[in-house]
Amino acid sequence: MFSAEIVKLATEVLELARKNSYQIATAESCTGGLIIGALTDIAGSSDVVDRGFVTYSNQAKHETILVNSQTLEKFGAVSKETALEMVDGALNQSNASIAVSVTGIAGPGGGSIDKPVGLVHIAAQKKGSIPTHQEANFGDIGRSAVREATIIAALKLLKEVIYIPRRT
Repeated sequence: MFSAEIVKLATEVLELARKNSYQIATAESCTGGLIIGALTDIAGSSDVVDRGFVTYSNQAKHETILVNSQTLEKFGAVSKETALEMVDGALNQSNASIAVSVTGIAGPGGGSIDKPVGLVHIAAQKKGSIPTHQEANFGDIGRSAVREATIIAALKLLKEVIYIPRRT
């Protein structure tokens, strides 16, 4: 179902989370649950995966993971600010100790000059640490390719954040 690269990254994330006794949550928009799907596609993932939030609409972002409606109005769903609030919401609305969020424009339509198709904002955070944000512009490479590239980037960022020491 998932590419060899995604399976490898998901396996590495799960192993690192297990080694560090972390629980994982995801907050996904443009990937529609594919990140949590990649993680849970691996047998034994239930010991480190807490839950996934698919918050495709602005209303779902606001109601489910408490993204501020003013953030959505001022910056839009596809923004650094929204991605950061999504990851914070995933942590606060779950039992997870580490989370990743993604929001973007997978296409084929829906883009604009300021926010073209292929633009994705990814955030990851470990409880007790400052969130990490990454902006990616994969280009108008097709919906499936944007989503696959987003999964890969999100898993890589999640892996990086696991290595960030906790603040005491």
